[in-house]
Amino acid sequence: MTALPAGRAEPADIERGDELRELVGADARLMRALTVVRDSGLPDAWIGAGVLRDLVWGRRYGTGFDLRAVRDADVAFFDPADLSRDNDDRATARLATAEPGLPWEAKNQAAVHTWYPRRFGGPPVPPFRSIAEAVATWPEYATAVAIRLDPDNHIAVCAPHGLDDLLDGVWRRNPTRVSEQTSHERLARHQPAHRWPGVRVTTSPPARREGR
Repeated sequence: MTALPAGRAEPADIERGDELRELVGADARLMRALTVVRDSGLPDAWIGAGVLRDLVWGRRYGTGFDLRAVRDADVAFFDPADLSRDNDDRATARLATAEPGLPWEAKNQAAVHTWYPRRFGGPPVPPFRSIAEAVATWPEYATAVAIRLDPDNHIAVCAPHGLDDLLDGVWRRNPTRVSEQTSHERLARHQPAHRWPGVRVTTSPPARREGR
């Protein structure tokens, strides 16, 4: 699944998208943040990754959710015309000016290939061609999800691997780009089963639905 609504999405995926939209829509601060991102002028900008994991798992398995307390309010945008680090810094500053008090961190997904091997090791990686390609590589299936607000205030969902792990509380490595070592480091740092009792940590691949 790439984005919802997407025309070709399966009914089960559409239902899961609505499930996520209900959780997002009930959080006034997150809705305000989505409005800020939409109105910021950043190209193809989305909120995602740990913010959505913290929202869903905090509500369902933890003590709640406060956007001001997240480690990073991750914003992914796509600007192939400027791959500089300064572009990320300017984007982050623009969001912070519009909505102070949130831990904004904006990253141009078109520039990831310029720094990823240096930061995480390994061979060079090809440039992403879209936000969906970038989201598909994020560290866990549960965090490989992003949302944005369209001009009609509808919440669009980008979930290349679906929403089951996010909505059902499953921490599972996304092997698309993240190494086992990096995954173990993230698991040790986040301690999901302790932070969100009821969340399952698994190394099993996700089950494929019939007809897929």
